[in-house]
Amino acid sequence: MGAARQKRIQRQRDQLLTKPIPPARFNHFTLGTRRSLARVMAEELSWWADADETLIGFVFRDFSDDDYGWQVLARDRVGRFRSVNLAHSLRSESYATTGLRDAMAETLRAGHLADLGSQGDEPNEPFDVLRVSPGTDPARLHPYFRELADRPGRAPARAVVREIGPWLAPSDPHFVEEFQFRQFDQRLWELYLWAAFRELGFDIVQMEAPDFMCRAPGIEFTVEATTVAPSQQGPLAAHPNPQTPEEMKAFLADYMPMKFGSSLMSKVNKTDAQGRHYWEREETAGKPFVLAVADFHKQAEQDQPGSMTFTHSALWPYLYGQRVEWNMIDGQLIVHSSKNPSHRFGDKIIPSGFFDQPGVENVSAVLFSNAGTIAKFDRMGVVAGFGAPGHVYQRIGFRFNPDPSATSGIPFSEDVSSPGYSEGWSDELQIFHNPNARIPLSHDWLTGLAQFYFSDGGQFSIIPDHHVWSSMTMLIRLVGSDQPADAAAT
Repeated sequence: MGAARQKRIQRQRDQLLTKPIPPARFNHFTLGTRRSLARVMAEELSWWADADETLIGFVFRDFSDDDYGWQVLARDRVGRFRSVNLAHSLRSESYATTGLRDAMAETLRAGHLADLGSQGDEPNEPFDVLRVSPGTDPARLHPYFRELADRPGRAPARAVVREIGPWLAPSDPHFVEEFQFRQFDQRLWELYLWAAFRELGFDIVQMEAPDFMCRAPGIEFTVEATTVAPSQQGPLAAHPNPQTPEEMKAFLADYMPMKFGSSLMSKVNKTDAQGRHYWEREETAGKPFVLAVADFHKQAEQDQPGSMTFTHSALWPYLYGQRVEWNMIDGQLIVHSSKNPSHRFGDKIIPSGFFDQPGVENVSAVLFSNAGTIAKFDRMGVVAGFGAPGHVYQRIGFRFNPDPSATSGIPFSEDVSSPGYSEGWSDELQIFHNPNARIPLSHDWLTGLAQFYFSDGGQFSIIPDHHVWSSMTMLIRLVGSDQPADAAAT
């Protein structure tokens, strides 16, 4: 057999060792891998993996030179996909694709894959935030952590958390304990924010305080995450239970602004041992500072959604200190806003207008999402191809309505596992810019978010068409016709 024929046969065998994978699945594996500069230097063209997804790789086109290349990635010691082989300056996409698949096949044949991705900058042991230490009393675990870790239908969320955790948790010695036992909501919110910022193209540095430094060419800002939690004492512990439209209006006009205000102002007033606020530390001074808040103060119940699905409408009137009314005149939406001095609940009164308060000029913007939940992680896992067998994930909600006279979003109901379904981590993010900010936050790198401004007595917004105002996900377990179905709204 001639050398050329042997080479051709070997290449044909090698081609069987790799397969194309969908970009959503590749993005799942590499959410922490890409650097912000790479996104503006090249475009990815195809994505590949071996049968066990031990190795993954992609083909790219370089924008500056208009040539092609490929890159192979393998997991490091804690489980993160990292670059292990690279080629560039290739003449065509097909030539680069053949080179990638040949390189992956050669690596697989050589073996020794366990240490292939080691970069020398990671801890020695694999990292899994879902692994519970042997001998732990299950009753001590947070109930939502047990839901995530044990319920079969949560397999997609587990796949996502396992992929993100090694990027976020190893540098924080308290992360796993708090995630598993005491502060599940807060830590899941941080995982969500990290994923959303990475999807938007930012490099992220974890800090002791504030939580994140986000960087990309031309922009750098810091973020401190906080959550609205149930009140255990004081006037707000008497939680309303609104049943009528009038009661709901009052709840959103006064009680919820106080809840948001408590969480936000506590971060504004917090100082470290040296008496420095978040924005006064050496690594944060001179940079835009963002507060990211989520509402976890009332969880979903059997017949009621969680508070996060509807309380977002109370946030921006509190931030800007405006009371807004609207009516329809000849089919046109007319909006009137007026200054609102305060919010009252029981004997408690707080001033309205968070951005007008002393010290808040140091907060460049407030970021909000109602999607930092297990359901979001489930959906992103299903999109990446990790759906649990025998389960259906049905999403119901409202998307942004571009009609300028619309008073509500566009309703939708979608099967998350359907071929045409797509979703991004940042689809529900909203950012409210502070008109009094000492260091404003540029909106140029935030075009994937719903952005809000308030000036000259009016609200202005930049909202992408894919933005989702709110949603619920029905997790349905399919069983035999003689057994009841298991459904959960999240």
